[in-house]
Amino acid sequence: MAVYENVESLYAWIDEIPLSRCKKNLTRDFSDGVLMAELCKHLFPKLVDLHNYPSANSHTAKVVNWDTLNRKVFSKLHIRVTQELIQQIAACVPGALESVLLAV
Repeated sequence: MAVYENVESLYAWIDEIPLSRCKKNLTRDFSDGVLMAELCKHLFPKLVDLHNYPSANSHTAKVVNWDTLNRKVFSKLHIRVTQELIQQIAACVPGALESVLLAV
């Protein structure tokens, strides 16, 4: 029950943050890393240069964006995102994104 409440409050929190795309399906919308970069920019403005994160449709390009986030942003926040988790997020595996959002 507590996990469900955390995820629901997480979704409500994200709805309060101004992002460039409307959020319809969080797993899919965040899969290319662009909205995660925007979220991090909102929270930590000096850590993120949004020009490093182009919109992506291919799995490979999505992984590149997440790798960049992992290297340039998450490492400074002491958040470790594994390659396996990055692959899952880029592939829109349910629950993968939420584990990273809860860490931020």
